[in-house]
Amino acid sequence: MNLSTTVSVRKASISDIEKLHDIIQGYAKQGIMLPRSKEMLEEQIDTFVVAESDGLLIGCGSLTRLGPDLVEIRSLGMTPGYKGQGIGGKLVNFLVEEARSQGIIKVMALTYEVAFFQKNGFTLVPKDIFPEKVWKDCMHCKKQYCCDEIAVLKRLD
Repeated sequence: MNLSTTVSVRKASISDIEKLHDIIQGYAKQGIMLPRSKEMLEEQIDTFVVAESDGLLIGCGSLTRLGPDLVEIRSLGMTPGYKGQGIGGKLVNFLVEEARSQGIIKVMALTYEVAFFQKNGFTLVPKDIFPEKVWKDCMHCKKQYCCDEIAVLKRLD
């Protein structure tokens, strides 16, 4: 069965925090996503969206403003077993439309899943074109001087 036909995406709510935390921590333990505390998730819940199927929260993502015309897609992940079914694309589309509705023209991400983002209309760009990201987040990351993530960008103008 192709789940993507029964998946809906919505803005996250406080009641989603436990499951959001579980998904993000699963990726953080693999070293491919920054961990987020439950307190941080609660403070930033208005930036998160979730994917659901049959009442189960199976994916998440967030949109963080880095500058007046730039946002970053972060914390994009699925519950194990749901990758490759179109759910990530639905989450990215929802987040891109959210950026568009806010009048933001650049959506970026740092990722290991370059092909996925390219399939969703993003292009490879050098990380150093995002000083907003470096000053906001990278200076607190343990991979600051050896970052192996790849920057991608989608222009909405």
